[in-house]
Amino acid sequence: MRYKSVERMKPIGKHSLLGASGEISDFQEILRYLNELILYDNMWDNGNSLGPKEVHNYLTRVMYNRRNKFNPLWNSLVLGGVKNGNKYLGTVSMIGVNFKDNHVATGFGNHLAQPILRQEWHKNLSFEDGDKLLEKCMCVLLYRDRSAVNKLQVHIFLLTCQLHLLD
Repeated sequence: MRYKSVERMKPIGKHSLLGASGEISDFQEILRYLNELILYDNMWDNGNSLGPKEVHNYLTRVMYNRRNKFNPLWNSLVLGGVKNGNKYLGTVSMIGVNFKDNHVATGFGNHLAQPILRQEWHKNLSFEDGDKLLEKCMCVLLYRDRSAVNKLQVHIFLLTCQLHLLD
């Protein structure tokens, strides 16, 4: 809430996009962990790269490990991406609880936006209809939280990636 112009979405490797809610300094720590992981993976120079499923599993282990040490990272994470035509969208909470689904949310979005998404999302949703659905969900969330900022940060990682995530 304090830092309104800070980007909370970052590309991770070649195939993934990470979004975070929560503490900015903890998000920066997570990004440092991921940069080390991507660098280590690139050093092998074998043509393989980490996909969103592998990054999501890594984040799950990091968040769960920090929770067990009683030093959690105060973030909820959403990770999406496409690798070899396989789409992936998952979320990780600050205590390591994770799942993957066709649509995910964090914070109040779990309570207010997920019911709308469950009701109106379908497999053949177009990009324009998905954009309108996202705008509807964000309006509901803005009405709920009077201290929220009326700015929305949207990343189109790759057009194919975005379309696959909406499927």
